[in-house]
Amino acid sequence: MNMLVAEQFLNGIQFGISLFLMSAGLTLIFGIMGVINLAHGSLYMIGAYAAALVAAKTGSVLLALIAGLAGAGVAGLLLEVLVINRLYDRDHLDQVLATFALILIINETATILVGRQPLFVAMPPLFSGSVTLLPGLVYPVYRLVVIGVGLVVGAGLYFLINRTRVGMLVRAGATSREMVRALGVDIKALYTLVFGLGAVLAGLAGAMAGPVLSVQVGMGEQILILAFVVVVIGGVGSVRGAFYGALLAGLIDTLARAFLPGLLRHVMNGSNADALGSGLSSMGVYLLMAVVLLVKPRGLFVKS
Repeated sequence: MNMLVAEQFLNGIQFGISLFLMSAGLTLIFGIMGVINLAHGSLYMIGAYAAALVAAKTGSVLLALIAGLAGAGVAGLLLEVLVINRLYDRDHLDQVLATFALILIINETATILVGRQPLFVAMPPLFSGSVTLLPGLVYPVYRLVVIGVGLVVGAGLYFLINRTRVGMLVRAGATSREMVRALGVDIKALYTLVFGLGAVLAGLAGAMAGPVLSVQVGMGEQILILAFVVVVIGGVGSVRGAFYGALLAGLIDTLARAFLPGLLRHVMNGSNADALGSGLSSMGVYLLMAVVLLVKPRGLFVKS
């Protein structure tokens, strides 16, 4: 039983890291640039499709990863130049309507190009095995790789935002856009760079999700809602908050789905316990958000 708890704990961390890669880009765009970008999930889907198609053609993990990052990054830059940069000074309703339209356009384009049939990505041979972490605890190598990549990306983002000139300009632009522009900084180019970085992070999350989940049209919307929840829990605009919020959300969601139905079987019959446990597990992340907002209305961390 202890090994089962440890395994599910690691699964929760892995899911949380995947959420972080999505929510980190989202919190940069939403928190720093003030844009509600519902199409962020579509960039995740584009990264997943690009990586899956290249992996199927070449069998190369490296080329697939590069394709996922490049596909989402280029798509993100095109969206920013053609649509998003016209929304910075518009109200949130206009942003929601415009980016929701982008979801529909991108989903239909993906359906025309690749169809609605899900793609299943083979596990990279290099990471296809398992490793014994503790006696009785055997864990897939690929999931450990996802955790490791997420930690490296989190450290890199923290350094970029808090220890570099670009990060200083990004933080300053979030505080006072007009002052940064008055100092001679091209704020539009800076925002394009930030949006592109967020798109690349979404593409990375999508590319790494391929061997774990099926790649299909609409997959971005499924994770986008959770990513927004993570951003709210962690604090809008805080990369550090996105990291801790994603880990909390991933752990609560995974552990609740794994153990709550079993616990409820001690007090009710099996079918009712499974139904109630499934429902409560689906609500767990949103209950966490409600509790956090009651205690700290701005989220766990302020902008960093």
